[in-house]
Amino acid sequence: MKLTSHSITDGARIDGEFAFCIPAAEGHVCLGANRNPHLAWSDVPDGTRSFVLICHDPDVPSRGDDVNQEGRTVPASLPRVDFFHWVLVDIPPNLNEISAGSFSGEVTPAGKPGPDAAYGTRQGVNNYTEWFAGDESMRGDYHGYDGPCPPWNDEVLHHYVFTLYALDKERCPIEGRFGGPEVRAAIAGHVLAEASLTGTYSLNPAVRG
Repeated sequence: MKLTSHSITDGARIDGEFAFCIPAAEGHVCLGANRNPHLAWSDVPDGTRSFVLICHDPDVPSRGDDVNQEGRTVPASLPRVDFFHWVLVDIPPNLNEISAGSFSGEVTPAGKPGPDAAYGTRQGVNNYTEWFAGDESMRGDYHGYDGPCPPWNDEVLHHYVFTLYALDKERCPIEGRFGGPEVRAAIAGHVLAEASLTGTYSLNPAVRG
């Protein structure tokens, strides 16, 4: 199975069009267009009954002490954890492409609704749900796609891994409110094939990539 994109070149920097935040002259960052990227897939295995799509960033700081703090940096030596940006399940087997902007076209304060989404799919909550939990104006359940917004003072270049899974089940075996870890656990033993592509992003002008 192969995953491709008109929006993202594997191993290259993601355009700000697909980011939650972009660099700004004042305040370091401002909100981006936050459009979901185009994705397409081919060479699907026989017996595929649905797909699952997950986008995650494995480079998120495990502690937030230094995150976005003036005069400080998030050191590259800090252990990193996964941050899920998009969890999409029940993609029908006859669908082989998602258009840019078809699931997200802006930043939605308090999050986009869910789980029901286009094409009969369901979307899980991403980790902006936890990130904005203490912000009165932004907190809520963030369903669907919300793009990159790494700390503007992070020494590490962040990687955004889009992974498509072909399943032997018509419906992902998960109910209610769910996120990336729950879906990963639910599809174990049901994956016929998987394919991925990775884009990079940084808001730190000192970090190349």
